[in-house]
Amino acid sequence: MSAPSSGSAGAHAAVGGTGARAAGDAGVLGTALGVVLAFSFAQGSWQWFSTYLGLTLLTVVLSFGRVPARTPGARPTGYGWSLTAYSLVVGLCVALALAPAMQRWSWLFPMPGTRENCAQAGNYEILHTQAALGSLAGQDGDALAYAQHEAGHQAVEDCLAATTTLWLPLYALGAALLAAAGAWSWARFRGATEGAS
Repeated sequence: MSAPSSGSAGAHAAVGGTGARAAGDAGVLGTALGVVLAFSFAQGSWQWFSTYLGLTLLTVVLSFGRVPARTPGARPTGYGWSLTAYSLVVGLCVALALAPAMQRWSWLFPMPGTRENCAQAGNYEILHTQAALGSLAGQDGDALAYAQHEAGHQAVEDCLAATTTLWLPLYALGAALLAAAGAWSWARFRGATEGAS
């Protein structure tokens, strides 16, 4: 039997590289779908599991999805679309990871008047609960106080979650722009390094 030629070995390597790239692209697409579904089904307050999910999906993207690279002779539009898709997925993952922190920390989400308005919504819900259950105060005042506290807390959380969701695309877009700039700079640096060698 004759040994395989270098040409056939190169063909196998090319096929393997293409398969690896296809698998990486499939991972990025699967992650994008997971993030979109997470956003679609998110209801009520953003919980810290969202941060875990966002970081996990971001790790999958960075591990299995390749950073788009410009290849000599390739059409610039193809690179542009790849870079856009990659950056948007990264931005979605970052936004999903940041959502609970944005809801809870004013320094990360400093929207003027938002937290004060949500606090007023909580106070209204406390009064509404008192009016609805006021007849029970003589029977169990502690239970009524607990119900009022929980109703007010939930109203504040829902208000902050809704506002966070409203502004989250802006944060996702910012993260996507940073990811695109980083990937583009890395591709230029890698191209300059390969050209010098």
